[in-house]
Amino acid sequence: MQETTGLRERKKLARRRRIEDVAIELFEQQGFEATTIEQIAAAADIAPRTFFSYFDTKDDVVLADYADRLGRILDELDQRPPDEPVWRALRGSFASVASDYVTEADRLAQRFRIMAATPSVQARSLQLQAGWERALAAHLAVRMAADPSDPTPQLVAATALAVMRASLQHWLAVHRATELPTLVQAGFDRLGTGLATIGREPDRA
Repeated sequence: MQETTGLRERKKLARRRRIEDVAIELFEQQGFEATTIEQIAAAADIAPRTFFSYFDTKDDVVLADYADRLGRILDELDQRPPDEPVWRALRGSFASVASDYVTEADRLAQRFRIMAATPSVQARSLQLQAGWERALAAHLAVRMAADPSDPTPQLVAATALAVMRASLQHWLAVHRATELPTLVQAGFDRLGTGLATIGREPDRA
């Protein structure tokens, strides 16, 4: 039974990836708005209704990797030493996840081009990023044992995600001249002067 379930899940993942691939290619070839779900389904050799078993909208196809990336960040953060300063833990976690992006650079560049040209995808991206901030802030609040009235987890989450977003955009803009994990670490270091000791007890005389 477990082997059957595993095979079924692999088939679902393969089909999901196939839908993403053909949709992204169609969006680039003929434009996001001009591409219909019926065309995507035909190219992926599925029924149009099957598309909605995997994605709610066309916008979600472009942003399909968002949930996985967030999960990876949180998993990496959970594996960091619990007594490690929060900013340093985030630096290591985001740098590790940045390594994943390197293997999909061309795919990411395609997604960014479509997003830049499509207001609805930009809006959906901002909505998902806000969800990332809330999820990461909640995770940090637990790690820091922060009081619910303390805005620090939200501030740190928003800043960390801004580092990743800016680093990724720059990396693609300069045609990957510098390794993405290096850019991410440098971004954290630039902002870390005033944030690196968050989560530590202050030194006492």
